[in-house]
Amino acid sequence: MTVKKFNLPDVGEGLTEAEIVSWKVKPGDAVAINDVICEIETAKSLVELPSPYAGTVSELLVAEGITVEVGTPIIGISDGAAAPAGEAPAPAAPAVVEPSVVEAPMYGKLSEDAPDGGASDAGPAGGPLVGSGPKADAVKRRPRRNAPSAPAQSVAVPSAPAAPAAVEPPAPVPPAPAPAVPAQAPAAAGRGGALGATVSDIVSRVLAKPPVRKIARDLGIDLADVTATGARGEVTREDLVSYQAQRDAELDQADSFWGASRKPQDQRMERIPVKGVRKATAKAMVDSAFTAPHVSIFVDVDASRTMEFVKRLKASRDFEGIKVSPLLILAKAVIWAAARNPSVNASWVEDADGKGGAEIQVKHFMNLGIAAATPRGLMVPNIKDAQDLSLKELALALNELATTARAGKTQPAQMQGGTLTITNIGALGIDTGTPIINPGEVAIVAFGTIKQKPWVLDGEVIPRWITTLGGSFDHRVVDGDLSARFMADVAAILEEPALLLD
Repeated sequence: MTVKKFNLPDVGEGLTEAEIVSWKVKPGDAVAINDVICEIETAKSLVELPSPYAGTVSELLVAEGITVEVGTPIIGISDGAAAPAGEAPAPAAPAVVEPSVVEAPMYGKLSEDAPDGGASDAGPAGGPLVGSGPKADAVKRRPRRNAPSAPAQSVAVPSAPAAPAAVEPPAPVPPAPAPAVPAQAPAAAGRGGALGATVSDIVSRVLAKPPVRKIARDLGIDLADVTATGARGEVTREDLVSYQAQRDAELDQADSFWGASRKPQDQRMERIPVKGVRKATAKAMVDSAFTAPHVSIFVDVDASRTMEFVKRLKASRDFEGIKVSPLLILAKAVIWAAARNPSVNASWVEDADGKGGAEIQVKHFMNLGIAAATPRGLMVPNIKDAQDLSLKELALALNELATTARAGKTQPAQMQGGTLTITNIGALGIDTGTPIINPGEVAIVAFGTIKQKPWVLDGEVIPRWITTLGGSFDHRVVDGDLSARFMADVAAILEEPALLLD
């Protein structure tokens, strides 16, 4: 039987790592090519990974909640070919198999509710799964192993087949002499020869692969405290998951013991790791705020005719079943105004010629970004070539974009290549704001709430539907005159949507 390892791919341009959010398969499941095997969260979105192979899932190599680098093996899929007849696998020697592994292993899934990304036990017993390892009661102490020179003294495993050498009936095996494991064990291979060593000696001899060491650092685990079950006494990912499960269980017991006597202040702080979309957004916003010199301007707009136009569209047969809001008119207004002021639809590129010279790249197409707040953080998917869409097509694109973003299904490709962004803060009841420019762009428009306010019209004070537009611009590209003309053009469409017919 051949087992093929599937490495974590780069599902978006330049991504270096991703978190395994949930597995859709388990060991023993049959999968076909393109079956979804897991969901991962990248720095840009939540993505479903399809299987590149057909066969049977043999093992899950990464637990849920763990972030791994691109290229790391995450799952093993066997081709299902049986071993040739007559070639039965040799029974494992008892000294190699840990007692806790022979007993039914537990599936350790990283719990999102645990404060340190802790583990919870779930799933059926079977072959070793990701997160399997010593039972909870075996985590606190290290199982003793004899020195390599005395293999016959190994701990017996009831369920493991006895090795031929161990089935010699007559003479009982004499007990090992007391000094077999001295206080300072001489150079012994692996962790088994370090039973009496000092803590510093043990730490220096801990065997673990670099990814495992990184996970331990992230979880705040000292590898010397973890019971190793890997080959040659190596600490594995499964060992870390089992150790974390025991640590969380002890914390839960402590909480249960103290109960109401615990001070209220001890439970008033929540620690949320910054990763995935939120981590990428934070970095992008800091880079933008401290790289592009922002300048912001605001304009109050009488959007009463826009409100009337939206009402007529909702009643139109052509827009039946399509959600229509003032955001649709604003999106069309931004596209129209950018066509009249092309330099707001551009990028500032450093070292464009490779010799330190910068350049401004003006786009004669519009990939219109719409900032969307989702449970996983702020996302800015964009509508490709929005300048070519009719009003109805633009409405459908906005509906699809919002639905996909709220469901957390926005793909990385949908967030790449944006040229200008709208953020609809009015949906949250906010009048206006100073938005931060999306990296790679030079302009962003904030759309405030639309309220009835007193407004002077033809010398009379009457109630009108008023909104405030806020715009932020990269002053290296967009100066005061250009930004003012662009915002005035956007406002003109909101005041009179009929101008779109010109």
